[in-house]
Order: sequence, then structure tokens, then C-alpha cells
Amino acid sequence: MYKERIKTAGEKMDKTIAVIKRELSTLRAGRANPQILDRITVDYYGTPTPLNQLGNISSPEPRLLVIAPWESKMIPLIEKEIQKSDIGINPSNDGKVIRLVVPELNEERRKELCKQVRKQVEEGKVAVRSIRRDTMDNLKKMKKDSQITEDDMKLAETEMQKVTDSHIKELDKVGEDKEKEIMSV
Repeated sequence: MYKERIKTAGEKMDKTIAVIKRELSTLRAGRANPQILDRITVDYYGTPTPLNQLGNISSPEPRLLVIAPWESKMIPLIEKEIQKSDIGINPSNDGKVIRLVVPELNEERRKELCKQVRKQVEEGKVAVRSIRRDTMDNLKKMKKDSQITEDDMKLAETEMQKVTDSHIKELDKVGEDKEKEIMSV
């Protein structure tokens, strides 16, 4: 019975890791990556709409992103939202497309981005530990209500710790990989 709880906790931890990976993919690492625009939404006829649904986003060169909106009247709105965002790139347009030139990252900016990566990974670890705590509280309640035995409780604790450790190790690996990507020139 406790195994389903641990399996559910593991699935929640997997989702946490997926969220952290998605958030880290939006960090700019010196190369033009259309995912850095994923968090930007534009007011499209009164509805906040993700930028990638308002036009084509491509990367024709390693340090250039080109946004070709479906409607040319959206260009000023898109530009305004990009400037308001925290990606640190100034857009330029020619009336048909918006160009974003991704500047080379200096050493200071790279270190700043690495700090951001560590912070997000730490938030992921906190979420994983919170899932473990909730699951363990649940299992203790089951033991108190005599739904599981003392031996099952000990096994569940050991198994839950293994699941938690493996997910924290995976988060560390995700963070290290992103830091390597940022620090590589």
C-alpha cells in the first residue's frame, strides 16, 4: 500500500525536475535559442498570448533570432514586451520582422547566470524535499491508523529516501550541465 504513495511522490518529483529544466532552458547562454522567448506574452486583442503563437521564431545564425509575426501591426506590441522582459536584448525591426541579436556574454554576466541556475536548482531541491516530507507525513498517519506495520514504515522510509536522493542528484546534474553550457565560450 505504501508503494503507491512512494510511486506518486516519485512522479511528482519527476514533474518538478521537468519544470526546472524548462525554466533553465529559458536562460540565455550566449547562443540564440528561441526558448528564451517562451515566457513572453503579448496582449493580442485583450488576451495575453504567448509570443510563439503570434508568429514564426527562427534562428538563422548562431547569435540571431528572427520573429516574423503573422500580423505586421503586432510588431510594436511584441517589441514593447521584449523590452519589458528580463532577457536583456534590444529588438530591431524592418517593418516585416523583428531581429534580436544575442550579445556575447561577458564573464560577469556568465557568473550572474550561474548564480541564477544554482538558485533555481535549489528551489527544485526544496520542492523535492517538500514532496518527501508530505509523503512521509502521510505514511506516518497511515501507521498511526494501523493501515501499515512498523516494518513497512521502515521500508517506506528507506525507499522514500532513495527516491529523494536520486532526484536531488538528477537536479544537481541538470544544474551542472547548464552551468557548463553558460561558462563555455
